[in-house]
Amino acid sequence: MSTQLPLTQSLSKLHNSEEFIQRHIGPDAAEQQHMLATLGATSLDDLIAQTVPADILLPQSNQDRDSKVTAQTEVDVLADLKAIASQNKIYKSYIGMGYYPNHTPNVILRNVLENPGWYTAYTPYQPEVAQGRLQSLLNYQQMVIDLTGLEIANASLLDEATAAAEAMAMAKRTSKNKKSNLFFIADDIHPQTINVVVTRAEQFGFETVVEPAENVVNHNVFGALFQYPNTYGNVYSIEALIKQVQDNKGLVAVATDLLALTQLKSPGELGADIALGNAQRFGVPMGYGGPHAAFFATKDKLKRSLPGRIIGVSKDTRGNLALRMALQTREQHIRREKANSNICTAQVLLANMSVFYAIYHGPEGLDRIAKRVNRVASIFANALKAKGVNLINQAWFDTICFETTDAGQNSKDEILARADKAEVNLRADLANQIGVSFDETTTAKDLAVLLDVVLGEGHGLSVEALDSEAVGQSGIPAELARETDYLSHEVFNTHHSETEMLRYIKSLENKDLALNHSMISLGSCTMKLNATAEMIPVTWPEFGNLHPFVPLDQAKGYHQMMDQLGEWLVEITGYDAISMQPNSGAQGEYAGLIAIRKYHESRGDHHRNICLIPSSAHGTNPASAQMASMKVVVVACDDKGNVDLNDLRQKAAELADNLSCIMITYPSTHGVYEQTIREICDIVHQHGGQVYMDGANMNAQVEITSPGFMGSDVSHLNLHKTFCIPHGGGGPGMGPIGVKSHLAPFMPTHPVNEKTGAVSAAPWGSASILTISWVYIALMGSAGLRKATQVAILNANYMAKRLAPHYPILYTGQNDRVAHECIIDLRPLKASSGITELDIAKRLIDYGFHAPTMSFPVAGTLMVEPTESEPLCEIDRFIEAMISIRKEIDMVETGAYTLEDNPLVNAPHTTADMVDVEWNRAYSRENAVFPTAATKANKFWPTVNRIDDVYGDRNLICSCPTTESYAE
Repeated sequence: MSTQLPLTQSLSKLHNSEEFIQRHIGPDAAEQQHMLATLGATSLDDLIAQTVPADILLPQSNQDRDSKVTAQTEVDVLADLKAIASQNKIYKSYIGMGYYPNHTPNVILRNVLENPGWYTAYTPYQPEVAQGRLQSLLNYQQMVIDLTGLEIANASLLDEATAAAEAMAMAKRTSKNKKSNLFFIADDIHPQTINVVVTRAEQFGFETVVEPAENVVNHNVFGALFQYPNTYGNVYSIEALIKQVQDNKGLVAVATDLLALTQLKSPGELGADIALGNAQRFGVPMGYGGPHAAFFATKDKLKRSLPGRIIGVSKDTRGNLALRMALQTREQHIRREKANSNICTAQVLLANMSVFYAIYHGPEGLDRIAKRVNRVASIFANALKAKGVNLINQAWFDTICFETTDAGQNSKDEILARADKAEVNLRADLANQIGVSFDETTTAKDLAVLLDVVLGEGHGLSVEALDSEAVGQSGIPAELARETDYLSHEVFNTHHSETEMLRYIKSLENKDLALNHSMISLGSCTMKLNATAEMIPVTWPEFGNLHPFVPLDQAKGYHQMMDQLGEWLVEITGYDAISMQPNSGAQGEYAGLIAIRKYHESRGDHHRNICLIPSSAHGTNPASAQMASMKVVVVACDDKGNVDLNDLRQKAAELADNLSCIMITYPSTHGVYEQTIREICDIVHQHGGQVYMDGANMNAQVEITSPGFMGSDVSHLNLHKTFCIPHGGGGPGMGPIGVKSHLAPFMPTHPVNEKTGAVSAAPWGSASILTISWVYIALMGSAGLRKATQVAILNANYMAKRLAPHYPILYTGQNDRVAHECIIDLRPLKASSGITELDIAKRLIDYGFHAPTMSFPVAGTLMVEPTESEPLCEIDRFIEAMISIRKEIDMVETGAYTLEDNPLVNAPHTTADMVDVEWNRAYSRENAVFPTAATKANKFWPTVNRIDDVYGDRNLICSCPTTESYAE
C-alpha cells in the first residue's frame, strides 16, 4: 500500500530534473553497484580514480563550480527552446542559391525523419542487417544517375559546395593535363561554392581563376567548374566550353539542380565528366543550412576516383542479389593519406528522404512540380518585362534576376524595404540587382504579394491574366529542353498512394537493425540513446523553414541557441572559442588543421608542414592532413598501444624546424587513457608545434577531463557521437571545432576573410540538428554529463572484465582498466581454430546484435563500446552471446565442428535456411537461429545470407536491378 506524499513533495518529484538523467543512463543505481562490485570498485568516483590519470582529472573544485550547464526537465527544456525558437521570423523565402522551401510529404516526415528505425541505424558496414537503407541508397544513386545523365553516382556527400571542392580534387587526380596546376571556376556559380572551392584549392596548393565561363578557353587548366542553371538563374549551353576543356585534357564538373534537370538536357548529354549539387529541394527542410544530401555523379571510367560511399549490387551465399558498400579500398581507413577524400560519412538519412520524395511523386509528379515552378518564374518574368524592368537572365528555370534603379520606388533599398514589411526575403547580395527563386510552395497569392513588393502597389497587373499569357511558354531554350526519359525504373513508378508508400518504407525499415531493436556496440562510434525529446525540435517549422542566408535579425532564436550551445561546449572542452560551421567530423579535422596552418603562417612559419600521427590513428587523420597540404610522419606505438614517447621525442626534435602539429585521439584509439598525454602535448609544444586532439572519444572525457585542460590546442567534436545527434544510417554528422584563444582568429568564417575561408556551404553547417545537442546538454546538466561519462567507463570495464576469461583484451591502462571501449583480440583464436573476426561478426547477427567495430584499429580484433545508455540486461545479453560464440569456437578447435561446417562460417542464418528441404549441417536449425533464450523472445531476421564482397567489386553494379533480376 503506497503512502500519499504531501502535495509540495509530490510536485517536486513530478518536476525532478534528474529524471531524464536516470532515463538516459541505462543501468540504475542497483545495477551500477553490482557492476562496481564485479570490478572491485566502491563507487563511480573510485572507478574513475583507478582508470583516469590523476594529472588530467579535473579538480574537484571544478566539479563544484558555478556551471553554466544545469539540468532541467524535458517539459521545461522543450518549453524554453520553443520560446527561443519563436524569435526566429519565418518569412516567405525567394533567396534560392541552392536552398528552397518545399513540402516534405507527411508520410516521409513521420515515417523516416521522425522514425528511430531510420535515424538510429549505423553506417552499413554489416550489410546483411542493412539491406533496407542500402536499397534506398541504391535508389538514390539511380535517381542521380538518371537525372544527371552520367553513369555512376555515390550515396551522397555533405553539401553542394564541398562536393564541388571534391570534384576539383578528383579532377586533379584524374586529369591527363599533368602540367597544369590551375582550376577554372566560372564566376556565375553560387558564391558559397566559390568560397569553399577557393579555400580548398589554397590548402592543396592549386591555383584558381574565377572569371566568366567563356574565358575558360584562355587558360590551360586541369579542370573547370560551371553551373547550370547558373546562380542568376540563367540557362545557357555550356556544351562547347566543356568540349574545349576536355580537348585540352582537362575535366569538367557541373553544379546543377535535380528539379531543373527534369526539364533540361542533362550534364551527361552536354558531355560533363562530373555533376553535383544539393538534393535538399526534394523534400528536405532548409534547416538554416542543413543537413542536406549533396549528389555527385561521374563517368564509369572515373569510378575508382569517386569520393564518398558507393552502394553496389553483389550476391549472397545462396546466389541471391544483395547490396553492400562497394570499392571500400578507396576509403580512409585503408588508404589513409592516399584516400580519395577525408570524408568518411554521407548524408544517408537526408538522401533517403530525397529519394523517397522522388519515389512518392514519380517522374510524372516531378515533371508537374517542375513545370509549375517554371511557369511561376515565367509569369514573374513577364510581369517585370511588362513594366520595363530589365532582366539579367533571358532564359530561366526557376530564378529571375533583375536590375534595380538608383533611386525611387524601384530602387534596391525601396524594394527590400517593401519586402521586409511584407515578410518576404529576396536575394540581396548582388550589386544593383535582386534575385527571385521560385519553388513548389509558391502560390498565386504569394505571387500577387511578390509583384506588389517588386513593382509597388498599383502596378495594375493581374496574376490570372499573366497566367493565361504564360500558357505554353517556357523560359528554357528549345535546344536545352530535356528529351530523354528519367526515373523509368519500376520503384519510381509504383508507390504513389500513401498506403503503398507507407508499406514500402516499412518494408525497407524491417530489413535494418537499429538502436530501436538492440545495442549497437561499435567502438569509436558511440551509438548511444537519441532521446525522443532531443529529436522533436528538429521538425519544428521555426527551425526547419529558415533559409541559411536570411538576415540575422530573422534568426535570433537560432543564434541564441547556438551561442548558448557554444558556451556550454567551451566549458565542457576547456577551449576558448567554438565554430559550428564544420558539418562532419572530417570537416572539423580539416577546419582545425587549416586554423593551425594559418596560425603558423601568421607568425611567418610558412614552412611548418609536418603532421605527426600515431600509427593507431583514425584513417581520417592522415587524409585530413593531406588535404591541408601537410606531410604525414607516423609515430610508433609501444606494445601496450600507447604512443612511443622515445619515437615521438626523436621525431619531434628531428623535424622541429618544420613541425606543424600532432593529431592524437584521447583516450587513445586503443581504448585506454594514456598516462603521458600531458607530456606528449609538452613535447610537441616545445618544438613549435600545435596539438590537434581528435574528438572521436570525447564521450570518455566530458566533465572528467577536457582537451583544453590536458594541453590540446584544437579539437573537433563529433556531435553525432558524444552529444546525441543520431547517425542516421550513415549520416548526418556535425563536427564543430573548439580552439584555444590563439587559434580563434583562424576558425572558418563565411564569407572568406583575409585569414580563413569557409569549409561548408552554410555559415553554421547543419544548424537544425544543433538543437539535438542543445536539448541533450540542457537535460543532463554538468552533473548528468559527468555521470554519463562515468557510466560509459563503468559499462566498458564491466564488459571487459566479464569477457576477459573467454577472450584476450588487447590493451589496458593503469590498474588493468580500459576507457569507454575495449578491444577483443581474436588473432589467437583465428590461429588455433581458423575462425575469423568476420565469422564472429556475422554470427552475432544470429544473436540479434550488430557486430562491434571490426579490424580497427588492429586487424583481427573487435572493438566494443557499450555506451552509458545500455542497461545491464542488454550488456549481459551481449556478453552471453559472446561467451556462447566462444563455446562454438571451442567446438571447432576440438573437432566437434569442421572449419567448413559450423554455425559461425555459415552465419548469418535466414528464414530461407529454415525452410530448406534438406538440412545437412553439423548443427541443428534451432541452434542456427535460436542459440539463446533471448533470441527466441525477440528475434531479428536478416533478409540475406553472407554477402560476397569480392564478387561485388569484380562485378560492379551501382544502379537498381530490375525485379526480374532478383527472380533470376
